[in-house]
Amino acid sequence: MDPIINLIVFACLGVASLVLSVLAVSSKSLLRAATYLLLVLICTAGFYLFLNYHFLAAVQISVYAGGVVVLFIFAIFLTSNKGDVMQKHQAQKYILGALAALGGIAVTAFVLLKHRFVYSGNHPMEGDQEINMKVIGEALMGTEKYQYLLPFEVVSLLLLACIIGGILIARKR
Repeated sequence: MDPIINLIVFACLGVASLVLSVLAVSSKSLLRAATYLLLVLICTAGFYLFLNYHFLAAVQISVYAGGVVVLFIFAIFLTSNKGDVMQKHQAQKYILGALAALGGIAVTAFVLLKHRFVYSGNHPMEGDQEINMKVIGEALMGTEKYQYLLPFEVVSLLLLACIIGGILIARKR
């Protein structure tokens, strides 16, 4: 792809994810905030596609955009009444949030300015080569060093605990 088109696609994804992120944290409706979060996660999948990481984009869409946001929406429906809006925060919390955001921007700017990025239109980037699915599967389900079966099972227990908690909350009503 042409480097100018790459830059335009990256800028559009960046602006969309930035605007949607701000909308997600500043929305007064919890359901709208979850919808904006869904769109941010879809933009993140767009970044993965932009880098030619098709497997990660599919995982991003199916697990995070498909599963986690649906879990958030179920939790919102189970724990809130119709017409509930988020309460306004004190000015001190807005100031602390702005300071934390400025600190994050400063750290990101420091890393970006200290790192030397090399891009050449003639050579393929590292992201242009797909990793074999068998290698990913063996890394996820292996029990040896640098393999992730134990964290995978811990996450499954955490999700089971969330499902049981959701059922208990729903039964109280």
